[in-house]
Amino acid sequence: MPGPLAGFRVVDLTRLYPGPYATLLLADLGAEIVKVEDVAEGDLLRGLPEQFEALNRGKRSIAIDLKAREGPGVLRRLCARADVLIEGFRPGVLERLGCSPAALSAEFPRLVICSLTGFGQTGPLRGKAGHDIGYLALGGVLSRCGLGEAPALPGAQFADFFGGGLQAVVAVLAALVERAATGRGRALDVAMTEGAMQALLPRLADPSSEDVLRGDRPCYRVYGCRGGGAVALGALEPKFWERFCTAVGRPDWEGQQFDPSLCPAVDELFLGRTRDEWVALLEPADCCAEPVLRVEELAAHPQHLARSLWLRDGRPRSLPAVVETAQLPAARAPRQGEHTDAVLREAGASDEEISALRAAAVVR
Repeated sequence: MPGPLAGFRVVDLTRLYPGPYATLLLADLGAEIVKVEDVAEGDLLRGLPEQFEALNRGKRSIAIDLKAREGPGVLRRLCARADVLIEGFRPGVLERLGCSPAALSAEFPRLVICSLTGFGQTGPLRGKAGHDIGYLALGGVLSRCGLGEAPALPGAQFADFFGGGLQAVVAVLAALVERAATGRGRALDVAMTEGAMQALLPRLADPSSEDVLRGDRPCYRVYGCRGGGAVALGALEPKFWERFCTAVGRPDWEGQQFDPSLCPAVDELFLGRTRDEWVALLEPADCCAEPVLRVEELAAHPQHLARSLWLRDGRPRSLPAVVETAQLPAARAPRQGEHTDAVLREAGASDEEISALRAAAVVR
């Protein structure tokens, strides 16, 4: 059964993590993705083949030199047949090419244009370079990571994927719903820094409130175990903390779940057993305790196996699982420019035009 976005075409002018993740989500919802790469180096993530494969399976690739005189015209031909354009250039790049969001919207009124950048299309930092670490820092998220004087760097790119890619998909889907009613697309401005800040929404409204979720309270803390490994305990509510205390034989700790002075004693307790021994002890208690799994352990975990989070060949799927795993586009990620001729023909280019573009090194 086709996905809910079957029949929609997306032109993808992004690279690395945020934009390709957004278009992977759209692809898994049924949209056709035309990945536009530079004729020289292409998507830099190709240097990490397995990561590139994970984010770009099922897409098609066309290679265009957008700086060539004819390059912007080729892009406009693709936009003429597209429903969505997602771009990740710094603000001003498309303007210099003569393809600003305003110009494209005027030429193609039904086109939804999503600009996905670190800091947004306006403001004093609009043209500044950045990466996930900086977006998390400026968005306040990094300040809440770890308990030491200097924050700890998360081991995953939350701003890229959830502050950027996921926010872009939400915006695009909303714009497509709006277009169905009005007949007009919309230019969208998605900033990864602002997207990351959404994780702080309750605290933004009440920044001075007591914070019990930082990891310095015994009921909500990560505990190291004997021999390595760790357990995450989230027994915030009294009933869960009481179940934990009963399971570990410490009823005297009841009522102290928010007492920071108890942390050293609970730290010492957890060091007395291995991670798996703690899982066996605490799982029947249902006290919100989970093992801290390593990335290489995820695929074998019974919960993830039951939920079919991987394709048959082991590549990960995107979520939410609106389309069943077996029905997702499973074609390998494209080679750079693999579909240039086919995409140009679909855009109305003749074989003679394509040959001329190739001869001028405008496409590859």
